[in-house]
Amino acid sequence: MRLMFGTDIGIDLGTATILIYEKRRGVVLREPSVVAVDVDSGRVLAVGYEAKNMVGRTPGSIVSVRPLRDGVIADYSMTEAMLQYFMRRVTHGWKRFFRNRAMICVPSGATDVERRAVLEAAIEVGAKEAYLIEEPMAAAIGANLNVEEARGKMIVDIGGGTTDIAVISLGGVVVSKSLRIGGDKFDEGIMRYMRRQYNLAIGDQTAETLKITIGTCVPQDEDLRMVIKGRDLIQGLPRQIEVSSSAVNMAIGELVQSLVDGVKNVLEQTPPELSADIIDRGIVLTGGGALLRGLTELITQQTGIACFTAENPMECVALGTGRALAEIDKFHSSGRSGILVNARKGKKRRY
Repeated sequence: MRLMFGTDIGIDLGTATILIYEKRRGVVLREPSVVAVDVDSGRVLAVGYEAKNMVGRTPGSIVSVRPLRDGVIADYSMTEAMLQYFMRRVTHGWKRFFRNRAMICVPSGATDVERRAVLEAAIEVGAKEAYLIEEPMAAAIGANLNVEEARGKMIVDIGGGTTDIAVISLGGVVVSKSLRIGGDKFDEGIMRYMRRQYNLAIGDQTAETLKITIGTCVPQDEDLRMVIKGRDLIQGLPRQIEVSSSAVNMAIGELVQSLVDGVKNVLEQTPPELSADIIDRGIVLTGGGALLRGLTELITQQTGIACFTAENPMECVALGTGRALAEIDKFHSSGRSGILVNARKGKKRRY
């Protein structure tokens, strides 16, 4: 089935993964935010899964880059090329989607310059109108929380580059905090621990696999184990070792604690009435990091508030962007701040 002109598009422009939501079909694309480029010619060779599989395995003339860092655009031209490639796939080869509107998420702590770069990237790949929505708001909508009612909800969206923590009520963000901690930082923590503890150098993908397979935030009844391979830093030769889940816990423990401290900090700033609502309704986790074993238990332990993971946590932000765009008039009437760009007429206005 072809994407029809005039369809609303929601884009979760994540540091690790890009998801695209189409109004009639739901999430139609989920690909890693990676681009493989020929250094000599500057030509894009691969995007998404194909490019990710090249990470750490390419000759010197080819590099695999992540054009998004900490939830915002780090390389504008590569981000534009990546979006063009994904939109061609979603639109079955059409180069532009002239009559389509796009809603794109940004971290709550993004600067005006970073927000403008995201908007301009969407316009450059052909969107008629581009809107921004903060990630925690999109995550809450995608998690089926009623953000319009006068009751407090706490959402923690743990992505690849950032963790956005927010308390939402009456269609707006009351208190929020954006941490530069996410799945990528966990991977880096694991790689550092392997170097320091075992004198073993491992790659990003091995660290990510280790985190997903046996990673945990709290001690488990059964200590899971996994064999990993890397390069011995002393001998310079390939070596394999067996790693336990408790070792991974040690590797990411400090980062996880910083995340929990961020949750506690937001709770400290929350008005009393909304705090009472959060006690009743609990804390909702979204994003890929929400799947980390023991995280909900750790947050519950340290805050005394029930914590649970949303259904389909990895898709919540993408679903929320699409649903918010379908009800954009509510955002206009509620007076939420943001920017609407009309690419066809070149007009900009606040909403």
